Amino acid sequence: MADLKADLLVIGAGSGGLSVAAGAVQMGASVILLEGHKMGGDCLNYGCVPSKALIASGKAAHAQAHADAYGVANQKPKVDYAATKDHVADVIATIAPHDSVERFEGLGVKVITEFGQFISPTQVRAGEDVISARRIVIATGSRPLVPLIPGLDEVPYETNETIFRLRDQPGHLLIIGGGPIGMEMAQAHIRLGSKVTVIEGAKAMGQDDPELAAVILEKLRAEGIEIAEDAMASHIRGKAGAVEVETEDGRVFGGTHLLMAVGRKSNTEKLNLEAAGIETTRTGIKVDAGLRTTNRRVYAIGDVAGGLQFTHVAGYHAGLVIRSALFGLPARQRTDHIPWATYTDPELAQVGLTEAQARGKFGANVEIVRFNYRESDRAITERKTTGFIKVMVVRGRPVGASAVGAQAGELINLWALAIANRLKMKHVAGMVAAYPTMGEINKRVAGAYFSPRLFDNPLVEKVVGFVQRWLP
Repeated sequence: MADLKADLLVIGAGSGGLSVAAGAVQMGASVILLEGHKMGGDCLNYGCVPSKALIASGKAAHAQAHADAYGVANQKPKVDYAATKDHVADVIATIAPHDSVERFEGLGVKVITEFGQFISPTQVRAGEDVISARRIVIATGSRPLVPLIPGLDEVPYETNETIFRLRDQPGHLLIIGGGPIGMEMAQAHIRLGSKVTVIEGAKAMGQDDPELAAVILEKLRAEGIEIAEDAMASHIRGKAGAVEVETEDGRVFGGTHLLMAVGRKSNTEKLNLEAAGIETTRTGIKVDAGLRTTNRRVYAIGDVAGGLQFTHVAGYHAGLVIRSALFGLPARQRTDHIPWATYTDPELAQVGLTEAQARGKFGANVEIVRFNYRESDRAITERKTTGFIKVMVVRGRPVGASAVGAQAGELINLWALAIANRLKMKHVAGMVAAYPTMGEINKRVAGAYFSPRLFDNPLVEKVVGFVQRWLP
């Protein structure tokens, strides 16, 4: 047994923990990093990276089958499902060295491949080692939430932690959960040749702006995905290759495979938080605006902090903790500038307030400005004219933006920048966008905000008339 000391102890080597460790050690702090499972965490191994890789395979297959609009003959794709998983594995392997033990040890971080458990407010046991640190960061992330549905424990099922290792293509994939994970996997699998049924206890994509969600759901249904809403699963039965899900209203859905995609649960069980005086909530570890737990020496970041569960949020939290723990500077998290996206085709993205939230907060002071993809020259050339962007504006300043359409996840970043830095619509309108690009849509929606202020405006007409009449 060894007694180790460090300026900073990081528990968990997902995106947030890795960002803290790398930043802190390069700024001169001594850092110990604990990871009892896989470096890179959920994002690299089971989440963002593999899901987007599989979605890319689905897009490639879909493009072959729908090429005639571009003057290219449609071809029925020959999908090798196992090969798509080889593609996924290769993508993970390509990125993995960036998150590896070797890289972080090369930076000067001491990496211990063990889970951490608090034994006092300032000490953590990891295997045979006891670590004392001035500051501790918990970045243990989250895992799939598997509800206690009768019969589920007797039936084989997949989660996002297992679906990317599945080599045999599902003939008919049942997905319980109509949120982002469920919908992304539904579209990927139907494009790869599986039948898909999504079973949602409330409304599919119910956390999103309903106007945007309707565009996505219409497209998914058009591609052949069965989406059952208000279908709360009450019993599951069957065996490998033949699974049935019965809902509270008596409907029964049968398929060959089952994917559980109903949400996430914070990873706190192994930490022995009571020994450190750290309180939890229903969603994760209790933190203040500076991400400190009820033990002032300990921070919690990312999914385990119980807030927005996105990889980029964990990275944002990491920057705040470095500011606070290393430099002693004030750092308070905010969420109004955090964007997120669902990577269906078309994509859906959001930052700041939705239309309903903005109207509820600002009432008649909010203006909603819109621009449709069908008016974008680049969208027309790409045959991707489904979608629109709308921006919620209060006294010239955007307070939220919603986008649905091709590359919506890319377009939303400009509005995240504007909201983060309290820019006004005039700053977006003043940008010169390359033509023809999808990014030009952002400038066009800013133009839509100013058009009624400039055109058919009697005051503007008088000013122009005066200038033309009297100036040489």
